[in-house]
Amino acid sequence: MSDLFEAAGLQPQAPAPLADRLRPQSLSEVVGQDHLLGPDGPIGRMAEARRLASMILWGPPGTGKTTIARLLAKAAGYEFQQLSAVFSGVADLKKAFEAARGRRAAGQSTLLFVDEIHRFNRAQQDGFLPFVESGVVTLVGATTENPSFELNGALLSRCQVFVLKRLDDGAMEQLLERAEAFEGRPLPLQSQARQALVHLADGDGRYVLALAETLFNIAPEAPLDVAGLGKVLQKRSPAYDKDREEHYNLISALHKSIRGSDPDAALYWLARMLEGGEDPLFVARRLVRAASEDIGLADPTALLIAVAARDAYDFLGSPEGELALAQCCIHLASAPKSNAAYTAFGAARRAAKETGSLMPPKHILNAPTRMMKDLGYGKDYDYDHNTAEGFSGQDYFPGEMERQRFYAPKGEGAEARIKERLDRWAALRERRQG
Repeated sequence: MSDLFEAAGLQPQAPAPLADRLRPQSLSEVVGQDHLLGPDGPIGRMAEARRLASMILWGPPGTGKTTIARLLAKAAGYEFQQLSAVFSGVADLKKAFEAARGRRAAGQSTLLFVDEIHRFNRAQQDGFLPFVESGVVTLVGATTENPSFELNGALLSRCQVFVLKRLDDGAMEQLLERAEAFEGRPLPLQSQARQALVHLADGDGRYVLALAETLFNIAPEAPLDVAGLGKVLQKRSPAYDKDREEHYNLISALHKSIRGSDPDAALYWLARMLEGGEDPLFVARRLVRAASEDIGLADPTALLIAVAARDAYDFLGSPEGELALAQCCIHLASAPKSNAAYTAFGAARRAAKETGSLMPPKHILNAPTRMMKDLGYGKDYDYDHNTAEGFSGQDYFPGEMERQRFYAPKGEGAEARIKERLDRWAALRERRQG
């Protein structure tokens, strides 16, 4: 929190939070990011060589982005300068670049740390380019959003992107142990309540220390159980942005769990989205899509059930209507799968683009006028219902186009019977046209 005050040019009056007082003093003290900071990690190797490249640190809140930037500058002997895109504008950037240019003339390198860099617009991001390219600053940007979507391609091409992991339970436990050592007393929690505290923080190191500080401050007479912890601390809303990357990550996880025939995982991702405040009708639309794309004719009822679930939610609303979405989710994940209709339609569309001006064969054209009959419209058309097997075997493709096969049923579920019929008709067609 003190970093925000500094970036805004303010001085915090209250004592620093526990998370700030426990801020690591070296890269080796940062928890949960060994894949980047360890001896073989890319950032660890940069620090060891004391030569830094511009980079973007992408990760969830409370994973150490600001701390890593500060310690990296310290380890490499760079001057650390910090800006926040929330509080800064073009004038602030110009001042920072001028100061860095002066340091460079004096032989001092500058690490410019920009928090929430994705909040700068495209033009402001372009302003970094000449100073990064010329080495006036080494840029370290921090973002919680996917850089591919939020940052200019030109800026990304000049920076390495490093992904910070959400802190696992082991890393969170390390932070709690440090807090206990700093306070000189254990957290007033029973073992199960301690686990609940870790889960409540959801991988956010700053948040788990804030929760620990609250518990130290209230100092209950006896260690709290899970129920007691719940009364003291409010439940944290899951990290979820309905219009950003997490929105697409979770809907992708739901869809792929359905495709992978895992109803339990599908239900979990459905619940995660609904708990995060997602629009249930957005989820319903994806369920309808999955019914056609991944199940198709292997279970023709899947699409009917998906549309019915959408209508049920539209009729009932939350929370009653969410059960219909859950029922649909289970049905889709448990159903036989086939993407044959999906791939067939894609192949047919590609063929249509290539041959879009070809006319249908004359024998399947209607002839409502005498002139059209004289031109051969409808001539030699075989009415399938009048044939012995209800199948004429005629060719319905344009005369200039070879017959193609787009739909290849997988033989799963109801599609097995479709495959049998199509194979029999293909043999009849070949015999009659041969």
